[in-house]
Amino acid sequence: MTDSNKKSLARWRLVLGKYTKPEFQDELSGSQTEMDDVLEQLYSRTYKGRGQREQFPAKEKLGGLEPSQINVPSWLQKVRELFPKETCEKITGHALEKFGLTEILNDPETLRNMQPSTELLSALLTLKGRMSGAVMQEARRLIKTVVEDIKKKLRPDLLNALYGKRNRFAQTTFKSANNFDALRTIRRNLKHWNPELKKLVVSNPRFYRRAQPRLPWEIIICVDQSGSMVDSVIHSAVMAGVLASLPMVQVRLVLFDTSIVDLSAHVDDPVEVLMSAQLGGGTNIGQAVNYCEGLVSQPRRTIFVLITDFCEGADPRVLVRGIRRLREAGVRLIGLASLNASATAWYDKTMAARLANEGMEIAALTPLKLAVWLADVMQKS
Repeated sequence: MTDSNKKSLARWRLVLGKYTKPEFQDELSGSQTEMDDVLEQLYSRTYKGRGQREQFPAKEKLGGLEPSQINVPSWLQKVRELFPKETCEKITGHALEKFGLTEILNDPETLRNMQPSTELLSALLTLKGRMSGAVMQEARRLIKTVVEDIKKKLRPDLLNALYGKRNRFAQTTFKSANNFDALRTIRRNLKHWNPELKKLVVSNPRFYRRAQPRLPWEIIICVDQSGSMVDSVIHSAVMAGVLASLPMVQVRLVLFDTSIVDLSAHVDDPVEVLMSAQLGGGTNIGQAVNYCEGLVSQPRRTIFVLITDFCEGADPRVLVRGIRRLREAGVRLIGLASLNASATAWYDKTMAARLANEGMEIAALTPLKLAVWLADVMQKS
């Protein structure tokens, strides 16, 4: 059987679903099997009343986005990852219009009763283009709640990593276990030794100060906003906001697909950044890199952070040449396949390897690990 025939049979298998003839059942590859599972979750509801067991919960249970029910956020994310933008829009439209999800878009009370979570935030960013009025206001409130929660969790660790090397000759009011100076604490509190208890009573604990970089740094964060990168977009927006609050650091934030949106003016407002994101579309990484190259004013004090799945939709030579020019100018380069809590991602390893050969470090990191990497670069220069 030719490759063309196999592709044709696989497409028909996806169209007809799991109830097709047995000879079609083995025509799907790994990714196509995932597609089939996603489509089955949605379209199997069509078989209700036709003697087939329903796969989704009842309609009234489908309206929520809570993971304890259908886990619509995870389902929507899978759709974004597996299907092209046009197909994704059609499938999402069917889910919203035909299968009981319309209250998410039409009823602010539905959103008001949902538990804020990162999964919910991802789903709202996918659906926000269909929202308006009171529903959009409620969605914005939820997005702000989740963003503030992420920032609250990340900010202390990020600042601790970015404050620099421990200075043993200065004390600080920024007190944490990582900065505790045990030796100096013992020396300063020896007079409080209690011979009866055989314990040292510590009344004046000492902590190291973190030495801050003295020269200004420019950090350019360039984020692929295609649908599969939604979690990275969220964490990039929050991290950019934290970095922008630091002294001696100028942060620029650029989102891209086949177009480019420079959100540097809103870098201190992650909610506004996320509300401006347009998830989906193709990917022109080279065009975005060329744009960011034009933002560089002091190459040897600039760090370029490219967050993408490295699936270049345009001429890859443009991307490679752009990275080469930045490296030759002295810009420090890191390419991230993901920037989220799990630091796991699928990405085009061939394209990533080409950029690694041009001097770009390639990784998938959590925000904290990226902060440690940034601190290491700034402290060594």
